[in-house]
Parts: sequence; structure tokens; C-alpha cells
Amino acid sequence: MAWVTRFLTAVAFLAIGVIFSPETFGSKSDGQKSPMFLTVLKLAYLLCFSTAWGAALWVTFIGGIIMFKNLPRHQFGNLQSKMFPAYFSMVGVCCAVAVGSFGYLHPWKTSGATEKYQLGFLLAAFAFNLSNLVIFTPMTIEMMKQRHKIEREANIGEEVGWTKNKEEAKKNPKLAAMNKKFGMIHGLSSLANIFSFGSLAIHSWYLAGKIDF
Repeated sequence: MAWVTRFLTAVAFLAIGVIFSPETFGSKSDGQKSPMFLTVLKLAYLLCFSTAWGAALWVTFIGGIIMFKNLPRHQFGNLQSKMFPAYFSMVGVCCAVAVGSFGYLHPWKTSGATEKYQLGFLLAAFAFNLSNLVIFTPMTIEMMKQRHKIEREANIGEEVGWTKNKEEAKKNPKLAAMNKKFGMIHGLSSLANIFSFGSLAIHSWYLAGKIDF
């Protein structure tokens, strides 16, 4: 996933450039902007934000829970190890595009405090996703593989749920220690994901206030 990290970094710098120097990209304060270009930019912003919001909602509160409750633990873990890098990459790219588009449409020098705060929330969502992609997810996957190895040695892991893991950990110090390490890193990853989701939720409230039926 190294190419994804490099791509997200490049997009992030581009987005920051748009925010703090929008004139470089054609965002003028005199209102002379191409209507077609603005429409395309708004469409990109809306589609990317809605995609990030919808994906975060599904993965965090629906899809992951359903899979955990119905798949054998090792199968669930292996599936998540493939899905999470793709999930954080997609949401990260969508957040970066949303940041750049929102920054272009609301130049920093002329924006009010509300728009600046909202830009901050979008940047926070991007940063939390990037931290998950680059730091927490690789660590979580590596620890998961190590724990799967210990569990296979104990002939557990093909069942649904945590019951057998907890029972084995009571008599297996090695598994208990690995559970503790995995729980800490996975907890940080989940926390970053929740913070990202919360930032997107706050921005959705801002958008709701802009709709005029």
C-alpha cells in the first residue's frame, strides 16, 4: 500500500495549497469563476463527502458487526485485513478531495469562522484516516497474524465469537499477552475511526443547515 500512502500525501499537499493559496488554482475573490467548473467542483465535493460518510457509517456500525457475528473469527480477521486498507484509502482520498474542493469554494482569507471550523473537521477526518492507513492498520494486521498463529496452535479460531479465546487466554499467558497488545492497538485504530466519523457527522450537520427546501 506504499503507493496509496504516497498518493494521499501528494493529494494532501495539493489540498493544503488550495486552502491557503486558492488564487494559484484560479479561485479569485472577484467572483469571476466558470459556472461549469464550479458545478463540477461542487459535485466532486458532494460525491466525495457522501461516499466517505456512507462508507464510514456502514463499516463502523453495520457491515463489520454483521460479519463479526456470522463469520469464524480467523476468516473475519483475514477479510478485515484486506478490507481495512482499501476502506481507509478510499475514505482518505474522498476526504482529501472534499478538503480541496471546500477550500477552493471557501478561500481561507475571505471565509467566516464557521467555514474555517468546517474545513478543520474535514482535515481532521482526513488525518485520522491517514493515521489508520499508515500506522494503526499495519500494526493491527501484524498482531492479528501473530495471534492467529497462537490460536491455531491451541486449535481455536474457527468458531464464531470470542468465547473460546477468552477461555484459552486464562490458561495461556502468551495468548493473554497478545490479546492485551492487540486490544490496545485495535482500540487506538477504532478510536481514530470514530473521531473521523464524528468529524464527518459534524460536517453533515453543517450541510443540513445549508439546504433550503
